[in-house]
Amino acid sequence: MQMSHARSEPKDYKALAPEAYEIIQALGHAASKAGIDKQLLELVKLRASQINGCAFCVQHHILIAEKLGISADKLNLVVVWREAPMFSSRERAALAWTEALTVLTGGVNDEVYAQARAEFSDRELAYLSSAIASICNSKRTVGCRPEVAPTNRKNRSPPPLPDLASESCKFSSPWAFSSSMRDPSGK
Repeated sequence: MQMSHARSEPKDYKALAPEAYEIIQALGHAASKAGIDKQLLELVKLRASQINGCAFCVQHHILIAEKLGISADKLNLVVVWREAPMFSSRERAALAWTEALTVLTGGVNDEVYAQARAEFSDRELAYLSSAIASICNSKRTVGCRPEVAPTNRKNRSPPPLPDLASESCKFSSPWAFSSSMRDPSGK
């Protein structure tokens, strides 16, 4: 038998174990209170949520990250951060650390540890680890309800789709791009 999420709702968990709930919440806020960059923390929480398969948490952390000014392009590429050049070495170290602590398939390898140590002090790494532990613990104990993922973007609509009839979107064949879509060098 497979269970997709914890069996209790967050409000139930809070009512049953208020002290534990408050500790989990405090653990989640400790890293930002200690000075770890809030944008970095949201990237980490988003990546852990992706790995944990929690639609609610993914959407929640995307909304927070947007409010903090993280670009949509960067948020869309968190899932493939290794292939995306826009992530700094510090962000890469944090995302690798997140994956190592979230997946737990043998612990943190020496390369990931060395990368994290090169970018973070002992204190920062301890707080970063607490943020990762918090998001993973929330998924495993409190649970999330993917059917109620937050969608509270006010007055936002998706960007307009390109006009497929326009010259720039016409193709002479499925394999030939129009001149406006080719490499700017004309090749």
